[in-house]
Amino acid sequence: MLKRSRALASVALVTLVMGAGAAPAWAETLQDAIGLAYRTNPTLLAQRANQRALDETIVQARSGLRPTISASAGVDYSRTRADRVTTAGQSIPIDTNGDSIPDAFGVLPGGTTGGTTESDGATASISLSQNIWTAGRTARGIDAAEANVRAGRENLREVEQQVMASVIQAYADVVRDMEILRIRQENITVLRRQLDESNARFEVGEITRTDVAQSEARLAQSDADLANAQAQLSVSRAAYAAVVGQAPANMETLPVLPGLPSDFDAALDVALVENPGVRAAAYALQAAEANVAAARAEYLPSARLQASYGGTANDLSGFDLTDRTNFTAGATVSVPLFTGGLNRSRVAQALERANAAQIGVEGERRGVLQSVSSAYAQTVAAKSTLQAGEQAVRAASVAAEGVRQEAQVGLRTTLDVLNQELELRSAQVTLASARRNQYVAQAQLLAAMGRLGGPNLDPTIAAYDAEANYSSVRNRGGLPWDGVVEALDRVASPSIQPAADVEDAPIDAQLKSEIVRTAPGN
Repeated sequence: MLKRSRALASVALVTLVMGAGAAPAWAETLQDAIGLAYRTNPTLLAQRANQRALDETIVQARSGLRPTISASAGVDYSRTRADRVTTAGQSIPIDTNGDSIPDAFGVLPGGTTGGTTESDGATASISLSQNIWTAGRTARGIDAAEANVRAGRENLREVEQQVMASVIQAYADVVRDMEILRIRQENITVLRRQLDESNARFEVGEITRTDVAQSEARLAQSDADLANAQAQLSVSRAAYAAVVGQAPANMETLPVLPGLPSDFDAALDVALVENPGVRAAAYALQAAEANVAAARAEYLPSARLQASYGGTANDLSGFDLTDRTNFTAGATVSVPLFTGGLNRSRVAQALERANAAQIGVEGERRGVLQSVSSAYAQTVAAKSTLQAGEQAVRAASVAAEGVRQEAQVGLRTTLDVLNQELELRSAQVTLASARRNQYVAQAQLLAAMGRLGGPNLDPTIAAYDAEANYSSVRNRGGLPWDGVVEALDRVASPSIQPAADVEDAPIDAQLKSEIVRTAPGN
């Protein structure tokens, strides 16, 4: 990874040193950059891995429908030493060395054995337990896991949109900075020619030394502007390489982004339905409501089947587990009578979390209102700036040419020519920045609407299918009777009680109406 990062940095640096005029011969489109980032961006790949990890929670939740089987085995050894024994009501000392009492290791009067005794044995068993009815604990856990998986997909979609927005911004930044670098280089050429003309006119006495100094000062400032433009382009190239995965080549013109809304109201209506943050919050609310039902199920009884089989060997020297075998099977019903307030606390906790999730939905919706309003306003402002910039460049170009011609006949000074040239370059730089700002604002608007995914921008991309992995793992370890156990577990279980529909909240309708009314262009 370190070598790859160094390679990317080296390529970006070499490309910068080569300069805009010596850029690679091949062209790179925004669709190329989007496709490469969609396949290789580390942030996006990591989020996909996190989503696949989240898919495993449905396997874990469904495991409660299946039996658990466990096996155990053990061996034991016992050694007992006694210095005195009691027999016939008398305590008799034992000489463990066998000197004083001949039968110290034999049978004492009354049938009591003295000295040291040893024994060993082994046990092995296998047990099975199958839930029959958990009052909905398992079923509601499955519901919560499925809702969390869906919320995770929306989070993945949001990360994907953030990455695509970063790609678009990085691409637009490089295009802008390459254009600004071209403007600075062109300005250097013009000012050098102007300096040569000033020197020639000074030699023949048409202008003074002050005019030459003005040309020299303006050329020096232009050299500094060129260095800054090169540095900024280097920064933009590095940012592009970080998000896309390769250094930028000969960038093509920015294409029109697909799916731009016709007006603010249309953008807002789409965003409230398709924004991944809103959808993820809604699924999180569903999971919280399922957890409330699961917590309430803790008050109800549960039933399970159990069976075990095992054997015991009394002597390892003649190992045989059939010395004593045992088989047990039965059904168990468990009824919680008193839990010290645990169940009640869990229900209260789940209810508050559901309340927080419901508030989170409204918070996400208000955030969408803000995002769409801000992005749309920036789009409108950037469009106006772009139109004004185009007019400014046209006017400044005409004015610069006129001032140069007037200076040749003595109607304008050298400073007039330099100032008009500076105004032209400033207008060109402003226009390049306005194009970039409008494009990035449009991308942000599409992201707020939930329509900036890779396949939205380029339909030819092979879209990552999060559903495919979920479908492949959902029934891992499944048994034929899973459906029967799940259906039985839902019988008489606590129902999910959905919270009030936040889309119908009066304050939200008022906010929407006010924002639509005050939106730019309305």
